[in-house]
Amino acid sequence: MIRILIGILSILSRLYLWRYKPVIVGITGSAGKTTTKEAIAAVLASGRRVRATGGNLNTELGMPATIIADVADRYYRSGGSPFFWLSVVARGLVGWLRPRSTYPDVLVLEYGADRPGDIERMCALVPPTVAVVTRIGEIPVHVEFFASPQHLADEKSALVKAVPPGGLVILNADDLTVLEMRSRSNAAVTTFGFGPGARVHVEDFVADAGGIRFNLTDHATMPIRIRGTIGKGAALASAAAVAVGQYFGVGLAQAAEALSRMTLPPGRLRVLSGIKDTTIIDDTYNSSPAAVHLALDAVRDIPGRKVIILGDMKELGEHAPKAHQEAGTMAAAIASQLVCVGDGGRLMAEAASNQLGAERIHWFEDSALAAPVVQRILRSGDVVLVKGSQSMRMERIVKEIMAEPQNAGTLLVRQGARWLKK
Repeated sequence: MIRILIGILSILSRLYLWRYKPVIVGITGSAGKTTTKEAIAAVLASGRRVRATGGNLNTELGMPATIIADVADRYYRSGGSPFFWLSVVARGLVGWLRPRSTYPDVLVLEYGADRPGDIERMCALVPPTVAVVTRIGEIPVHVEFFASPQHLADEKSALVKAVPPGGLVILNADDLTVLEMRSRSNAAVTTFGFGPGARVHVEDFVADAGGIRFNLTDHATMPIRIRGTIGKGAALASAAAVAVGQYFGVGLAQAAEALSRMTLPPGRLRVLSGIKDTTIIDDTYNSSPAAVHLALDAVRDIPGRKVIILGDMKELGEHAPKAHQEAGTMAAAIASQLVCVGDGGRLMAEAASNQLGAERIHWFEDSALAAPVVQRILRSGDVVLVKGSQSMRMERIVKEIMAEPQNAGTLLVRQGARWLKK
């Protein structure tokens, strides 16, 4: 049934692309895709009609649905039920006859890869004009079904190879695996990053519990302040967005203004108020070794006692034991209290025991069991990082310790299709 549905939606999405001819901005990577997508959409929306991938609709099924309509909210409200997908098909059958003036000028789409060939098939369906590669990392997410991390990097590079000569490829200069993809591009290549060698680079980065501030430099320099998030990921995404904006003629000042108004989606290093006057860093959307490193680095310099809550990192295959042990060691270096969840969490807890005493390490089989204990160990002024793969449902813990649980529906990660594996 799923293959039939993919086939129908693919045909409909081709009709939409043929009729409306939007410019496609494609994004891939093993960390930072969603934040980068939001930043790019914010910059381009300052002068164009833009639609971006919603939630985790970055698959062979979700991508054509996004091309047909902005369906993310209905997808999450329905739980991704079969009836929802039938409604998308029905909408697609009639919607492509609407006037061109009602359709977006630009589609900002995530290209996700769970298995070999995923991105190549997506590019065949929706060839990008602009491609952005965010970060791969030493042990990237979704490596389980690939022979090695390099094979996954090769899969991601399919997006780069799909860009035509008149397009633009934008690469993270801080990640050597990503930067090496420039040799595979038939289009012009530009870069972003923290290093001065990047065309658009971040300088003077500062984070606190209220947000981040930094300068973006590309010939000129522009200060930017983003509230409600911490960590270098949002600054890196902003640099990528400026590079995309240049392709569309958006100046640095206009881009900086748009970025300063940006609100990141739930579960991406979002700052929330917690019970007992605590600060929660909600990073529960997903997890990977690279993303855990970024999150721990983000909370390191925030004042306050650190309570680190980590769940399993899924889809790592044979790399899982080493990755979880390294994450436990990293977390122990900054944590006053460490809470680990799941089978991989047990490995994190064991690794952390070399640095933390047993009374400061807590392990639970699932997030529902962990939540009551987390409530008890919190103290006023604590900084609480919560992170884990989607299937661990770590947002349950956030809901139990947030100051405004009545707003969980809008502030926390929402779960999509239960009947369909991403």
